Amino acid sequence: MKKFDKDKVLLGLAGPALALAVAFVLTSIVLLASGRDPIRPYTLMMETAEFPDVQVLIINQTGTYYLAALAVAVGFRMNLFNIGVDGQYRLAAMLAAVVGASVELPGPLHLLLIVVVAVLVGAFWAGIAGFLKTTRGVSEVVSTIMLNAIATSLIAWMILPSNLGVQPPGSNDLTTGEIAESGWMTGLSVEGGNIYGFTFVAFALGVVYWFVLNRTRFGFDLRATGASSTAAQASGVDAKKMVLTAMLISGGVAGLTGMPLLLGQTHTYSLSFPAGVGFVGITVALLGRNSPVGIFFAALLISFLEKASGSVIDPEFEKEIATIMQGLIVISVVVSYEVVRQYGLRRQQQKVGEELAAQARKNKEDVAA
Repeated sequence: MKKFDKDKVLLGLAGPALALAVAFVLTSIVLLASGRDPIRPYTLMMETAEFPDVQVLIINQTGTYYLAALAVAVGFRMNLFNIGVDGQYRLAAMLAAVVGASVELPGPLHLLLIVVVAVLVGAFWAGIAGFLKTTRGVSEVVSTIMLNAIATSLIAWMILPSNLGVQPPGSNDLTTGEIAESGWMTGLSVEGGNIYGFTFVAFALGVVYWFVLNRTRFGFDLRATGASSTAAQASGVDAKKMVLTAMLISGGVAGLTGMPLLLGQTHTYSLSFPAGVGFVGITVALLGRNSPVGIFFAALLISFLEKASGSVIDPEFEKEIATIMQGLIVISVVVSYEVVRQYGLRRQQQKVGEELAAQARKNKEDVAA
């Protein structure tokens, strides 16, 4: 049985508590400086979050952000910064939609085909960055940023009606065609709407993520390589292979990010498919400290701010105020976690010093005796 560490628990709770307090104070200052009521926006958001349809929107958005953050977190565990999740996710969703709309199979097989295509495309696109890093030493930050731009242009070209796209009659939108109903994923019907079926898969992947990282040899090697590639190499771990593997897994998970929306609502990829989800995933992974539980609550927080802050946009409050509130909360969380971490390190050093001093005194007393 591990000894209960009260200080560790208190420090763990101090981070989010301090972050929320600082965010509230900073946001209130901004609102007061703009001549607004500093309490009213929070009241409006809480009132909006009470509506069942908004709650469903928050849960569904949480699942999407959770997958994007898991993809980023896999890279972070290896000390890799995969900024290309957004491009990987959109390219995977687009090609999965193309394949899904071009065939009609029995339900489970159709769904499996779409998901497998999404995983393979995401892994392939991230694997390019991993290959460049392991063979040419190209920074994954640079390569994934450029691959995002390439993915955007590639999607714009492929979705043209002359290529893989379809233009619905009387519409300026371009789509990949609708996936047959056998490729839809049934969700959970509740008051207020439908919770995407793949949202539950997203949360289940969080359990898989925790198990693989903390209970398998591969997870140990991955974390060890991320902590020190030279030390891992000395112990027999192929660091380059781990880098490439981590990028492939990160891209594969990124490819799943679009599945909740694609399989649960739109059933097609179009020009209106959400962009920027991958960048939100970076924020969520940072806020959640790469922990599956922390990522869940971070995704829930960001989703709440995004969906409930729509209530702040009224004649009294400009829409930019909601964006400022979200930014201040994110900054407060990051800074507060770092402050608490530094305090924890100093506290640990102090305790070690006290223990050494106590041991030295005891040794002197023993010698004197």
